[in-house]
Amino acid sequence: RCGLGAVSQRLIANLSKGYQQRVGIAQAVIHSPSVVVLDEPTVGLDPIQIREIRKLIRELGAEHGVILSTHILPEVQMTCDHVQIINQGELVFNDSIENLTRQMDTDSFVLGCRHLPALEQISAIEGVETVEAIDETHVRVRHAVASSPAEAVAARAVQESWGLFELSPERKSLEQIFVELTSMEHHGDIKEEEAA
Repeated sequence: RCGLGAVSQRLIANLSKGYQQRVGIAQAVIHSPSVVVLDEPTVGLDPIQIREIRKLIRELGAEHGVILSTHILPEVQMTCDHVQIINQGELVFNDSIENLTRQMDTDSFVLGCRHLPALEQISAIEGVETVEAIDETHVRVRHAVASSPAEAVAARAVQESWGLFELSPERKSLEQIFVELTSMEHHGDIKEEEAA
C-alpha cells in the first residue's frame, strides 16, 4: 500500500526523503488505527513525491480518519475534505473544504478593454457599486457579493465596442483567508460574537 516493496531491503537512512516519509506513514497505519495523524507529510519532497504522498493520503482517508497538520495551504486544498483552523489554541474555522474555498470569492472582478470608457459609464451599469482604475486598459469593478453584474458589463462592452479582452473574477488565496481567520482583529470579533 505505501509503495515500499522496491526498497524493502534497504536501510531507512539510505532512502530518499520521499521513501522515508512513506516508511513513517506505513509505521502509522500498520496496526490499522481508526485515526492517523500526519504532521507536515510533504515537507522537503520533490513535486513527484508530493503527488504520490497526496494520493496515498487520499487512499488512507477512505479507510482511516486522517488528521493532516500542515502550514502548506495548497496541501489542504489538494488532500482534505474538511478543514479546522486553530489560532492560539482556539478553533476559528471548522467546515468543509468547499465552504473554505467559497470564502475565496470576492465582490469584484477585473475588466480589461482596449478602449475603456469613462469610469462613470461602467458605474452606471446595474449592479456595479464602484469602479477603480488599475491601469490604462484595466479596471476593478466592485459589486454586491450576492449578484455579479459581469454578464451585463460584458454585454455592454461588446455592444459598445470597448475591445473586451479580459473579464476575470478576483479571488482570495487560501493564504489570505488563513491570515484573515487568524488575525487578531478577526479573532477578537469571534470572541465578541460568542459573548453576545
